[in-house]
Amino acid sequence: MSYFIDVILPIPLDKEFTYSITENEAIFLKPGMRVAVQFGKSKIYAALVTKIHRDPPQVYEAKEIEHILDESPIVTKEQLELWTWISKYYMCTKGEVMRAALPSAFLLESETIILRNDKISIDESLLKDDEFLIYEALQYQSLLRIQEVINIVSKKNVLPVIKRLIEKDIITVQEEIYEQYKPKMVRYVKLHPNYSKEAALRPLLDSMTRAPKQREVLMQLFTLQAKATKPIKVSELIKQSNSTSAVIKTLIDKEILDEYHLQIDRVQFQGEIQDNFKTLNEYQLKAFDEINRSFQQKRVCLLHGVTSSGKTEVYVKLIEEVLVTGRQVLYLLPEIALTTQLISRLQEYFGEKLTVYHSKYSVNERVEAWNNVKEGKSKAQVVIGARSAIFLPFVDLGLIIVDEEHESSFKQYDPAPRYHARDTAIVLAKMFEAKIVLGSATPAVETYYNAKEGKYGLVTLNRRYGNVLMPEINLVDIKTKYRKKQMTGHFSDTLLEGINDAIKEGEQVILFQNRRGYSPVVECNTCGHSPQCPNCDVSLTFHSHKNQLRCHYCGYHMAMLQQCMACSSTELSTKGFGTEQIEKELIALFPEYVVGRMDQDTTRGKYGYEKIINRFEQGEIDILVGTQMLSKGLDFRNVSLVGVMNADNLLNFPDFRAHERSFQLMQQVAGRAGRTKKRGRVLIQTYNPFHQILQQVSVHDYTGMYKDQIEERHQYKYPPFYRLIKITGKHKDYNKVNNAINWFAKSLRNVFNENVLGPEFPPISRIRNQYHKNILIKIPQGQSLAKTKGVIKKMQLTFSSIKEFSGVRIIINVDNY
Repeated sequence: MSYFIDVILPIPLDKEFTYSITENEAIFLKPGMRVAVQFGKSKIYAALVTKIHRDPPQVYEAKEIEHILDESPIVTKEQLELWTWISKYYMCTKGEVMRAALPSAFLLESETIILRNDKISIDESLLKDDEFLIYEALQYQSLLRIQEVINIVSKKNVLPVIKRLIEKDIITVQEEIYEQYKPKMVRYVKLHPNYSKEAALRPLLDSMTRAPKQREVLMQLFTLQAKATKPIKVSELIKQSNSTSAVIKTLIDKEILDEYHLQIDRVQFQGEIQDNFKTLNEYQLKAFDEINRSFQQKRVCLLHGVTSSGKTEVYVKLIEEVLVTGRQVLYLLPEIALTTQLISRLQEYFGEKLTVYHSKYSVNERVEAWNNVKEGKSKAQVVIGARSAIFLPFVDLGLIIVDEEHESSFKQYDPAPRYHARDTAIVLAKMFEAKIVLGSATPAVETYYNAKEGKYGLVTLNRRYGNVLMPEINLVDIKTKYRKKQMTGHFSDTLLEGINDAIKEGEQVILFQNRRGYSPVVECNTCGHSPQCPNCDVSLTFHSHKNQLRCHYCGYHMAMLQQCMACSSTELSTKGFGTEQIEKELIALFPEYVVGRMDQDTTRGKYGYEKIINRFEQGEIDILVGTQMLSKGLDFRNVSLVGVMNADNLLNFPDFRAHERSFQLMQQVAGRAGRTKKRGRVLIQTYNPFHQILQQVSVHDYTGMYKDQIEERHQYKYPPFYRLIKITGKHKDYNKVNNAINWFAKSLRNVFNENVLGPEFPPISRIRNQYHKNILIKIPQGQSLAKTKGVIKKMQLTFSSIKEFSGVRIIINVDNY
């Protein structure tokens, strides 16, 4: 009797594929286990089993699987349900979701191995140069990998050469699949069983008088054993006895010591747990009780608490309640920078129960975190991480906290799946019948609307912890300051005075500029030419630290020009400014103080964020300059002044969320000031101090901003009243993408009429040598979302069958905001 399995392959194809298995394999296999399968002519993938059945495929003959890779499922039933929802809602394939969800160590792909054919004799004179190089290399080593062949012949495309050698029967090719995850093994030692009795031990010690180093190692081993009951590491014994690994090896060889290995987790908690949970003040207690009351009727609750109101303490109390019941907790944060600061705070409360999961962790560390969560271990009861933590294999999820829920970092833009972690978390909570808290000082307009309409619970916390006053926000009119010559570089006299006063009083300052690099534009004073990126439609940004011009879209870089590329003039000047230029100006203005910078350039390493945050917390940095990383809920106790260098480039942006985002960003940055006893101060430099949003920021008027925005959204048909789907066409040929997307828009307009906007080229229409053109579809509340997506899918199928549009890539982004 035939048995079959359906599997998901980690490739962007829309359907699952069927393979045949034996009866014994059918008994052993379960959904969520991986099997190695051949797909195409020779490629082998690790595929994920979703179903075991007895229905053969109708269109093709099922291939047999190569072998089974797991002994138990690595993916749970709930995860497979979530993947299905994501692929349907965000209009992507399950293979793309699988690629995003699994740690890369689980996504095994085969590697092509090239072997010499020993069965035939070869006339070397008939070989071309590149063929001979490969043939010669195979005389010295048994096999070659593709990357090695690329290095040997110094060509990127080596497939034609390999094909010629296969045709001449000189080489054979096979696929090899290999595991990437290696558990961490630690070496331990103990006394050999021969010397476990005292009678055997005395003569041994007497015989070692001539080997004092070996004797010292043994004495230290006894001392360590007396102190603690846990196993003794080789590294620890070497350190304590001031010895070397050679001495240990000699003792093992003589069978005096016995060595063994134990597997340990790479990430472990070291430190003391503090039992003294902070007591909540009356406002936090009230918020805590209200959240629990709202959970009786609603699954989702929005905690709208002003900056520094102590939302984290309320979360800790909620987590504590869930842990008592033995269920798991997921704590989502928008930025890795935030996790570093929050981990140390939460570890004080939960110690070993905490697991961290984000992209700066190594592949092996992520696999271990994955396994701990799946096995429901106590060390993974509270999981804290960035958006990818939503994909972990939870077994009994009781609570999800989405902190700073308004943040755009929760949305994945590239590659697919283009999911939003906050919305996905709400679906995940429903699957486990768990509760979910969305927390923010400046909630997203859609979330606040849902709370106001009664879809979510709403709890407000409008007092700062310790009754500290909200920071005083002043707008500085730099247009007038420039006219009155009261500017020094990019600093107004008001801001310089504020920085001076704060530092003299031993306090710290944060300056916010939402642009990294030194200067966004380098321009020739003679002819006005500015160097552009050859791959994108943007000017190159000058980075003075490396004396380079860089493109922030594709990474292209070149040395800073000495003369204009167009007219050879040496008169070059920089326009605009980034964090690097602010840092340089500050060092010149305040030479006796320490200036730090926090942006993408300075936080590249695994502990990049940690180092800067720790230095700032310990008072080693007086003034910290940074991009929006600084606005994300960081808690610095000694900051009394925050300066926003230029508010206008946030406001004047072609996006329906520009004003909402500007308000959120400035309000969050302002929230870093005066978080303890003294009232903080915020200075916002702008050319237009009478702008409605800036006026609302200055008086912390979130509800005023919300009312304005919701009216505009209603009037112009934007979320939350209409859903949006953005369709982008990409191709290196301008005319091809233009014609293709015009056809697509015309077809959509036949169905959705005036609810189709575009097509149009975005402000930056070419990135990485690919032209982009966009269509925006607005879906009114009464219109079926599923049917709309069905129509788009059908059109996409028709589109892909039109020959003249071949090669144009269509990208669908649901809820693209």
